[in-house]
Amino acid sequence: MIDFSLTDEQQMLVEMTHDFVEKEMLPHEETLERTDALPPELAASLKKRAIELGLHACNLPEEAGGGGLDAVSVMLIEKELGRTSLALAECAHRPLNILASCEGEQVKQFLEPTVRGEKRDCIAMTEPGAGSDLRGMKCKAVLDGNEWIINGEKHFISQASISDYCVLFAATGSEPFEDQTVKAPRKYISAFLVDFSDPGVEVAPGYKNVSHRAYTNNILRFDNVRIPQWRIMGPEGDGFRLVNQWLGPTRLTVAATCVARAERAFEIALNYSVSREQFGQKIGKFQGISFPLADMATEIKMANLMLFETAWKIDQGSVTPEDCAMTKLFCTEMLSRVADQALQTVGGMGLMEDLPLERIWRDARVERIWDGTSEIQRHIISRGLLRPLEK
Repeated sequence: MIDFSLTDEQQMLVEMTHDFVEKEMLPHEETLERTDALPPELAASLKKRAIELGLHACNLPEEAGGGGLDAVSVMLIEKELGRTSLALAECAHRPLNILASCEGEQVKQFLEPTVRGEKRDCIAMTEPGAGSDLRGMKCKAVLDGNEWIINGEKHFISQASISDYCVLFAATGSEPFEDQTVKAPRKYISAFLVDFSDPGVEVAPGYKNVSHRAYTNNILRFDNVRIPQWRIMGPEGDGFRLVNQWLGPTRLTVAATCVARAERAFEIALNYSVSREQFGQKIGKFQGISFPLADMATEIKMANLMLFETAWKIDQGSVTPEDCAMTKLFCTEMLSRVADQALQTVGGMGLMEDLPLERIWRDARVERIWDGTSEIQRHIISRGLLRPLEK
C-alpha cells in the first residue's frame, strides 16, 4: 500500500523551514523588489541562521560533510524555501551536488570550506553560443605540463558575483575520428574547479533580468587562466556524466520551487474570491471564477504527486532522465498557467506591487528556460519513448 504521509523528521523539517521563511525571509521581499539588491548584512544574517538550522548543505551526503538528507526531504525543504524570493532562498545555500565527486586536494580546498560555509560555489556552463547545445561550447582547456590553460567566456552565471569559485565546464579536445558524429566532431567536455582569485579570471556584471530581482547573473571571462592539473573533476571528458548527475536533482528543485509559488498564488486567488463582491455576491459564486479555481487546484495536486514520485525514485535509485524531465516540464508550465489565472482572478490589483502576484507571474517565465528549456525536456521524454522501439 502506498503511504504518502511524512515521517516525523520530515514534518519537523517542513515546519522549521516554513517558519524560517515566513518570519525571516518574507518580510524582506519588498525591499529586494524595490532595490533589486540583497543587503549584504541581511544575506549574512540569513546564512548564519540557515547554518544553525542545518539547512546549509543539507543536500550533500554525510560522507561529504553535508546533511545527508534523502531526496524527498530535500524536495520538501526546497518547496518551503521556494515560497519566497529566490535571492532570499539562496541564503540557505545548497551547494552543487557535483561537489560530492571531489577527491584528494579538491576536498580540502573546495568541498570542505563550502560545506562549512566559508566558500560559495556556482556552476559555469552556458555560453553566448552554447545554451542547450553544450557540445557547442567554445571555452576550452588545454593541458600544458601539469597545468590546465583555460580560455573562453561564460554568461548567465547565477550568483557568480557572490561566489568564490565555479565548477567550470570546458572543451578539452575531441573524441577519436571513429567515434565522431557525421555532423561534427564530438567534443570532450570536462569539469574544473576554478577559483575567482586565479589570475586571468574576470567576473563581470551580467544582464538586467525581468525575473528574480536581486538574484544576480554574471559574465565570466577566462584569459589564459592557469590552474593545477588536480583541479579537473574526474577523468578528462567526464563532464557530461557530472552534468547529468547535477541536472536531475536541480530540475527537481526548480519543479519544487514552481509548485510552492503556484500554491502561494492560488491561496491569494482563493482568498480573494471569497472576500471580493461584485453584482451583489462573492465572486467565487460565479463559475467564471470557481471553475478556474478548481482547475488550478487540480494542476497543483498533480504537480505535487509528480514531485513526490520523482524524489522517491531518486531515493530508490530508479529515477530516469525522463522522470526528471516530465516533472520539470509539467511543474514549470503549470506555474505559468496558475500564476496567470490567479492574476486574472484578482484582476487589476494583481498587477499592482501591493500583492506578490505580479512578481510570481513575472518570475515564472524563466523557469521554462533555465536548467533545460521546455523543448529540451520534451526532447528527453520523446527520445526515451522512441529509442526502445527503433531498430
